[in-house]
Amino acid sequence: MKRIAIIGAGTMGNGIAHVFAQNGYNVHLIDVSQKALNKGLATISSNLDRMVAKEKIDKSLKSATLDNISIYTSLSEGVADTDLVIEAASENLEVKLKIFEELDDLCAENTILATNTSSISITQIAAATQRPDKVIGMHFMNPVPIMQLVEVIRGYSTSDETTSTVMEVSQKLGKTPTEVNDYPGFVANRILMPMINEAIESLYHGVAGVSEIDTVMKLGMAHPMGPLQLADFIGLDVCLSILNVMYEGLKNPKYAPCPLLVNMVTAGKLGVKSGEGFYDYSESKKAEKVSSRQLR
Repeated sequence: MKRIAIIGAGTMGNGIAHVFAQNGYNVHLIDVSQKALNKGLATISSNLDRMVAKEKIDKSLKSATLDNISIYTSLSEGVADTDLVIEAASENLEVKLKIFEELDDLCAENTILATNTSSISITQIAAATQRPDKVIGMHFMNPVPIMQLVEVIRGYSTSDETTSTVMEVSQKLGKTPTEVNDYPGFVANRILMPMINEAIESLYHGVAGVSEIDTVMKLGMAHPMGPLQLADFIGLDVCLSILNVMYEGLKNPKYAPCPLLVNMVTAGKLGVKSGEGFYDYSESKKAEKVSSRQLR
């Protein structure tokens, strides 16, 4: 594997591109928006600057990493002659199905098609192609340059060869790949999202406030970040989408999203990305909790 295409220049996409490029791969970063591509490159450069300042890498590696990244607004040009394509577009089934249908037509028959989905069925995505044996999940954790885990999800038809190749590539990135099977939420989110949802339920029912809930989980359970702040960091819309996938896929009421989460997403309070969620992320009030009145 030498040439890697990443579809989507957002938080996950630019993070994945960063890690591959830093490890010497030729990376094609693809997005329909030139603005998103420019922002993605700026984010990678800024993250590399932080690594240089902390003496984790030197300036020459920063330059080499950026030189390894080419940007494209054309999908057909971006995926040409690539060995592995990783889709990191929005967590929307219809969007992903359309992308994989196109990739199946555009990519060489030996190209592995991976998705960074955090909850959507790999088997369902693979069914949109004529190569289900070469479709697999590569669920990186955010922030990608820091977090070590890659959830490697096998669809119903994913071959042993595809799985072993992706496991090996993940290890070459310095990550720890963990193989899991294709069920709603996989492992990470099947366990994480009910915890986050229960924290939101506790707030919704007045058991405790935002900072109090997060403090209990940080100090009592040694979590580095409380569940409500983590939800803000992930994106409340993403949390809601994952819970809906699990609720629909497993038909179990324990996965039903809390009404407070639904209301906040409807109101556009998505967490860090929108500037406000359970905490206020505006410059003047960064990470202060939002008043309980606003959350009811």
